[in-house]
Order: sequence, then structure tokens, then C-alpha cells
Amino acid sequence: MFKKILFATSASPACDDAANVAFDMARRNEAELHVFHVLGLPTRGFSPFVTDVRTGEEADHDDEYHAWVKEEIKNTYARQLETAKNIELVTSVGVPHTEILRYARQNDVDLIIMGSNTRGENVGASRFKGVAGSTVQKVSKAARCPVLIVSRPCTTCWSYFSNIVFGTDFSKASWSAFLFAYKVAKTVGCKLHIFHALDLRSDESVDSSQGLIEERIEEIKGRMTKIYGKAMKDFDNFEFEVWEGMPYVEILKFARERKADLIVMAHHAKKVDAEDATLGRTVEQVALRSACPVASVTHPDKVEMLAEDSQLAKA
Repeated sequence: MFKKILFATSASPACDDAANVAFDMARRNEAELHVFHVLGLPTRGFSPFVTDVRTGEEADHDDEYHAWVKEEIKNTYARQLETAKNIELVTSVGVPHTEILRYARQNDVDLIIMGSNTRGENVGASRFKGVAGSTVQKVSKAARCPVLIVSRPCTTCWSYFSNIVFGTDFSKASWSAFLFAYKVAKTVGCKLHIFHALDLRSDESVDSSQGLIEERIEEIKGRMTKIYGKAMKDFDNFEFEVWEGMPYVEILKFARERKADLIVMAHHAKKVDAEDATLGRTVEQVALRSACPVASVTHPDKVEMLAEDSQLAKA
């Protein structure tokens, strides 16, 4: 399904869980795996010196230094590299999210894999504050392909997935996320759970009486059938579910109940242009707290190519 995977890493412990997923997915998909590391920012202009992102120290980024960093990366991922094939180690200098996006675009990458944070000392604080790392936010916003965010150890392998949860708000952005979730579920042969959280706080049209809430839930399920059920054609291993409550809380609860192996969501919600959007509050909270990887999808470019039926992509 994936021919080229980009694993963006700081080669710190914060990226270990994402590394395991990246190497495993590359092996099972027989894909090229590009292990990409940005050394740091030039100290000024086109200076030959950079401030190393790992140590914070100034270093001369000549060929010798690049070679030394690649050896360090090899040592960090020595266990995974023992059985890995078709791996390319790449180092670059610059603003991390800019270099990641540039490399992904130039090499026509199908999927980017990252940890929710890239610097180990910030992981706990970021989860406490409920804020994903700025590099992850910026890559997720502008990437032309899906971005897989891994914040905890993944207990299941990509090829062994049993349950994928797709969280939708029926926005234009959600359609691209649906295409990705549908294609993965169909390829892997697992169940697709299409889920919507009815947020009573923001839906003024919903009366607080339980009877009317249940009517609204049935209406939403009908909308799911019309939009997504019609599109899946020869795929029948799916279910629609609607719960009421705070979206990110309900998605996490639902994913835990269904023993989800992957959660797929749009990068941002509602009618917001992708160029102006920040990582949506809901997907950000889900990514930081989820026990399984979370795929953030922004643009339709790559997911439309993944859709076997061109009419599906244009629906």
C-alpha cells in the first residue's frame, strides 16, 4: 500500500515508539524507508555552524559531522536495522518542519511517521498541557500525504490490524481522511468503525431531552449511510456509531472499547482552509492520549491516488 515512508526523527527516546512502527510498516509493505533527521538550525544565515537539536551545542555541519550523526542514528536503531531492507538515512540542516516537508515533497513520500513530540524532555509537559510538538503541528498542517502520529508503544502491527476508527465531523477535510481509512481497512482486511461525536455544547439545534437526542443520533447515522455507506460499494466490514459528548473524549472511549489499532481523523475540523488551519483541538488531544497510532490527513493528493475507484475520490 505504501511505497515510500518517511520517518522523521530526532533519534531521541521520544521517537522510539514511532521508530518501531516505521520500521515495522516498511518491512511489511516492502516499502522504502527514509529515516530523516534535521541536525539543527544554522547559527546565522548560511553559517557553516549549526545548533544541534539534540545537544544544543554549536557544531560545524561539514561532511564529517553528517557522517558522524548518521553513525549515531545507526547505533540508535541498530536492532531495527538488523532486519531492515531498503533503508536510506538522510540528514539535513534547517528548520525541522520545513526540511521534512521539502524532503517528503521532493521524494513523493506516501506517508510521514512522527512521534507526538521529538524532544524527550518535552513529552510529559506537552501531554500535561495538551499540546503536540510544534514540528508535528506544522508538518501535519502542510503535508501532502497522511501523517501518522505515534505517542505510545503500538501493540499491534500494521498488517495485523483488526479495527480502524475513523472520526468524522462531515467536513470537506473529513472526506480525505475517510478515503485513507477506507483504503487501509480494505487493503488490510479489517473492520472500519465510522464514528461521530454529537457535541451538545456546540449544537444549539439539539434539545436536551433524551428522546430528541436519540432522534438526532439516528439522523446522523442516516447521513453516514448516505455519504460513506454508498461510497464503499464492495466493502461491507464496517459499522456506524454516534455517541454524545465531548468529541476527543468520546473518540478515545470508543476506540478503547473497540480495541482500535488505528484512529484516522482530518487534520482540522469544520470549514477551515488547510493553509489557515492549526492542528485541530480534537485530533491533537486524541493524538496525545491515544493508546494506538493516529493518522492526521490534510490534503486529498495522496489519498485520492490510494483510492482504487477514481469516481470514489471525486464523490
